[in-house]
Amino acid sequence: MKIKNKIYGILIPTLLLLSILHAEVPVKLAQSGMQFLSVTSDARAAALGRSVTTIDMQSAALFYNIAGMAHQNKLFDVSLSRNNWIAGIYHHTISLSFAPAGGNYGIFGISFLSVDYGKIQGTVHSENEQGYLKTNILKPTAYSIGLGYARALTNKFSVGGQVKIVHQNLGVSVVSIMDSSLSKTENAITPVAFDFGTIFRTGFKSLKFGMFVRNFSTEVKYVSEGFQMPLEFSIGVSMDAMDFLGSSERHQVLLSVDAVHYRSHREQLNVGVEYAFRKIVQLRFGYRSGNDENNINFGLGLNYLKFAIDYAYTPFGVFNTVQRFTFRFSF
Repeated sequence: MKIKNKIYGILIPTLLLLSILHAEVPVKLAQSGMQFLSVTSDARAAALGRSVTTIDMQSAALFYNIAGMAHQNKLFDVSLSRNNWIAGIYHHTISLSFAPAGGNYGIFGISFLSVDYGKIQGTVHSENEQGYLKTNILKPTAYSIGLGYARALTNKFSVGGQVKIVHQNLGVSVVSIMDSSLSKTENAITPVAFDFGTIFRTGFKSLKFGMFVRNFSTEVKYVSEGFQMPLEFSIGVSMDAMDFLGSSERHQVLLSVDAVHYRSHREQLNVGVEYAFRKIVQLRFGYRSGNDENNINFGLGLNYLKFAIDYAYTPFGVFNTVQRFTFRFSF
């Protein structure tokens, strides 16, 4: 049984990687909606270039590979993040995971993500001098609420899944029709999406493989035009580089690499490096291929007893910079 698990744990990620690398290049890109689900808010994940498929993220794993919370050793873990995104948009996430009976019954989690887009002045075409008339003030809203579960089936193989209720309201659109009257339409949808993933600890030092699928759902639409949610497939590998230099309790150098296939844009290779001193101070660097404006990421973390604070800094080209903050505690 152990040999079979090891074979499956290596074979499945390998086949997934080959399918990603040899998949036919899609003709149409940028065809999905609800892109707020693809934005990274957790500071640690962002600083590592989002190469966190195989990293134990505790409750924050609910936003990435949910199998990453299967080895939680505390009763509760809570994570709160704020993402100062581009164009004055703010993303906030909260996650909570619960490990009853020391995790013998698996780990249960709740996730919440909300987006603050601010206010937008609505307009409609007009034949006046300005060419438009002001209508109502739009205040788009978006959020997702998820319920997840993860479990370590063996000391090497972990699985997890999550169901999410996703809501997006783009406000009331006003359109001028032929007789100069105005037509109003409420643009709100609330679909359901699913996430699931696995992590396999090979037994060779700290080497791990993992995969996940995020935002799996049926087609959704506002009025007549249907679109897909931002489906995402990822396969990753990680290891502590100090394994080759002799184990050390003072220093860890985590190397992580993810290959990601998206529905909305071309494949990416994400690379992350995290240096930790006595598991108290962490310095992080991440790189995401294929991103012209925000491919480089930096970050740091501080852990003290049950508390941790993470910060990520991303130069974003013409959009200046993006900063993320995460506060975590376990008890």
